[in-house]
Amino acid sequence: MNEQIRAKEVRLISEDGDQLGITATTDALHQAQDAGLDLVLISAQATPPVAKIMDFSKFKFEQKKKQKEAKKNQQQTTIKEVRLSPVIDENDFNTKLKQAIKFLQAGNKVKVSIRFRGRMITHQDVGRDVMDKFAEATKEVATVEQRAKMDGRQMFLQLAPIRDKK
Repeated sequence: MNEQIRAKEVRLISEDGDQLGITATTDALHQAQDAGLDLVLISAQATPPVAKIMDFSKFKFEQKKKQKEAKKNQQQTTIKEVRLSPVIDENDFNTKLKQAIKFLQAGNKVKVSIRFRGRMITHQDVGRDVMDKFAEATKEVATVEQRAKMDGRQMFLQLAPIRDKK
């Protein structure tokens, strides 16, 4: 910005967006000062560098405003966790399934985990069957984002809600 520009020549753009051509940096700086504005380097990697005459404080304000607007329109997704057991009973499974469906309908992702305790670790196929059954039961409201995989003594499965195409 202004005196901090070290290039000898710049491709100058006016405040209206018109290209004024390649000029010496000192001439461009004088033009900006005559207009009561700043000379701002837009693209330093170009040859010659591109500089624009603009009100820098207004430019920064507009950028912050756009960032706030983008942040406001961003949708925050949270990950809820449902813990199962490899030897889970049918009623407990249905309760956990209802809870997961409620989370998914609210727009949250669901992480289903099974912790293997003691000698249960030798029967990972039983846990994988429970995970597959859970994924199959939620297929109307969720897609499998990450298949069931082992991480230490736990097995994880990640489900994401199905987005309505409008």
